[in-house]
Amino acid sequence: MSTDLRNVMERISAEYYQLTTSERKVADYITDHQPGTQIMSISDLAEASGVAEATITRFCRKLGYKGYNAFKLALANNVARRRGIPFLSGEVTPDDDIQEMCHKLYGAEVDAISQTLTLIRPEEIIRAADLLTRADKVLCMGQGGSMIMAEEAAHIFATAGMSFFALSDSHIQIVSVTALTPRDAILFFSYSGATRESVELLELAHQRGVPAILVTHFPKSPACAYADVILQCGANEGPLQLGSVPARMAQLFLIDALFTEVCRRQEDKVEKVRRDVADALAAKHI
Repeated sequence: MSTDLRNVMERISAEYYQLTTSERKVADYITDHQPGTQIMSISDLAEASGVAEATITRFCRKLGYKGYNAFKLALANNVARRRGIPFLSGEVTPDDDIQEMCHKLYGAEVDAISQTLTLIRPEEIIRAADLLTRADKVLCMGQGGSMIMAEEAAHIFATAGMSFFALSDSHIQIVSVTALTPRDAILFFSYSGATRESVELLELAHQRGVPAILVTHFPKSPACAYADVILQCGANEGPLQLGSVPARMAQLFLIDALFTEVCRRQEDKVEKVRRDVADALAAKHI
């Protein structure tokens, strides 16, 4: 995607792991304080994020902006677009009543799905579906909150009679990957794509020729170097928003897109399996 077509937050996500440690401090602060940052001077932002003003300038240029003023204008346009939607959005405050709070949460979650929709590359969905359809077995994995998404993916695909399995223990994950062959596949979830476990496991899979699909927010994160297919989810999750609901909604949207594409390739088979499953579960209902 051309940088001219990306909004400012998408540029930050795309370049995050190419930034220096000091520049990442700037990115993290802006991600958490988008509306406030647009009215800050360069010295105010430098003080707030704990870096030098020169770092702010380098940060802006790395993202493709001529300087800090051009960056602030792009950020202001991004915030204005988000405020233009017909419901409240933004951070929940102590003064919000229940209705305002719910509207803001709704806005954040719809926004996460909308962001993901704009980031979807159809050819990558097709490549991922090709790998999953051909695979004899698919291991769904992640760490921490991302493991919850892996378990959800394994459950959804299993209802269609497919050999998808979720493994939560990091040691068992490593052991299981060593037993895989190129006829199998890995579906890995990592919002950051930068945990030591994710990089080590995907590197091992790459060495063994096992194809891997990575669902992440950062397309240039360290783990991406070892993934065959990268599916980027929306939702700009700040450092203090670990496992946020909007980020999970974005990943669920990608799971649904993958599941639908795989199922429609084998419609008759899936329909029969799901009918059999429904019949088997009917006895469990009162």
